[in-house]
Amino acid sequence: MTKEPTILSIETSLDDTCAAVTRGTRVISSVVSSQTRYHAEWGGTVPDIARRLHHEWLPKVVDLAMRKAGFKFENCKLKNENCVTAIAVTVGPGLAPSLEQGIAYAKELAEKWSLPLIAANHMEGHLLSSFATPNTKITRSRTRYATYPALGFLISGGHTELVLMRGIGDYELIGETLDDAAGEAYDKVGRMLQLGYPGGPIVAELAKVGTPKYHLPEPMTTRKDLNFSFSGLKTQVRYFLEREKPELTKEFVADFAASFQVAVFKHLMKRFRRAIDLYSPEMILLGGGVVSNVALRTLTRAVAKECGIPTFIPYTKKLFTDNAAMIGVAAYHQYLRGDFANPATIDRLPNLNFPKASVQPSPVASNT
Repeated sequence: MTKEPTILSIETSLDDTCAAVTRGTRVISSVVSSQTRYHAEWGGTVPDIARRLHHEWLPKVVDLAMRKAGFKFENCKLKNENCVTAIAVTVGPGLAPSLEQGIAYAKELAEKWSLPLIAANHMEGHLLSSFATPNTKITRSRTRYATYPALGFLISGGHTELVLMRGIGDYELIGETLDDAAGEAYDKVGRMLQLGYPGGPIVAELAKVGTPKYHLPEPMTTRKDLNFSFSGLKTQVRYFLEREKPELTKEFVADFAASFQVAVFKHLMKRFRRAIDLYSPEMILLGGGVVSNVALRTLTRAVAKECGIPTFIPYTKKLFTDNAAMIGVAAYHQYLRGDFANPATIDRLPNLNFPKASVQPSPVASNT
């Protein structure tokens, strides 16, 4: 047997069907099958379509991940070094019908091959994605360079969170979105600008070439806590477009996208700086699909550098968006501490999150 467990992970929290094989923190294979084109005409993820496609695609995606890794389920009978050691699956947060498909298939595999089952937190996967390493012999685990406390800054389509991390498995949610997440706001603004679905990545691309000519108010300037809100900014965008009725030329859309992004970044960085001041982290862990935005990564790392704090990001951009490799990294640490799920009681947890901080910085009115 190898010293480190080899884990087959399944991720179906929303509309990507994902499977990966990891050994320790090394990513041996990772497969992501996107459903985006099936949901595009509806302008968002349709639960029934997502559920059906996950059910149809999971056997194929898992088989491909296993074959790419050079593994066969038949070897599980032999319990040798070519055997998968455990099955991990995302149980939340996410879309309930999507989660249930991944859980059902993981249970089936775990029962068939008498393998332990690990219930993984999707957001912990994003948090620990920076600790994933490529599958090379000279690779050393990034966790050896970790120093605590760490501050996780997770920015995705469904979540915008600040997480205090005192060690792997020891987390505290210190800031979260009160309504729309940053990625969700990008997508909705993209829809208003008639950029198609998903519009968020297009908004980010256009912002690169646009000039921020239009003033959009920064959200929540009178609050001094660490929470985020983007629904008000989204509403301001809608009011502006309804009032001004601009022609959606390429130049206007690029400039407006840049203006919107400036307001988003101001809001994100103000909370980020405040969290650094309050908790004095030793390192930053940056994760989530919106971190694919190069300008956001650059700005976040610059702010951290000003404060003398190193920033860790995933070694490949493929680990920013939803994937099963990050689930494998989280599951590896659960395996080490014997955190296994009971197949009879494992269930979807659509609202799963990190434990909230017992004491939050109080919202304080301010004129600034």
